[in-house]
Amino acid sequence: MALPFGETTGARDARTLAILARTIYRELRSSGFEARDVIALAGELLGQVTSEFRRGSSAPRGE
Repeated sequence: MALPFGETTGARDARTLAILARTIYRELRSSGFEARDVIALAGELLGQVTSEFRRGSSAPRGE
C-alpha cells in the first residue's frame, strides 16, 4: 500500500535523510526492538530496493 504523500524533494537532502534515519531508529528502539531487529529491518529494506532495481523500475510495486 502506497502512502498518500506527494513529491518529497526535501527528502533527498542528506541532512533530512539522516534525521529521518535517527528518528526511525529511536522510535524502533524505544518500542522495544533490539539492535539486531533494526539491522534485520535495514537488510529487508535494502532487499526491497535491490529487487526494484532488478525489475528496472523506480516506482514501488503496486503503482
